[in-house]
Amino acid sequence: MAKINIFKELWDFLRARKKWWLAPMVIVLVLLGALIVLTESTAVAPFIYTLF
Repeated sequence: MAKINIFKELWDFLRARKKWWLAPMVIVLVLLGALIVLTESTAVAPFIYTLF
């Protein structure tokens, strides 16, 4: 439940402070984190790590 609360607080911050320029950076960081976690233990990992 704490993770959902963090996303809700982040959304409220972005909306209240009009910091829309932060949204693309947050989305990219979340996607990269998910990519690393999902490919951590698969055969695809060596190919993903060559991209970075």
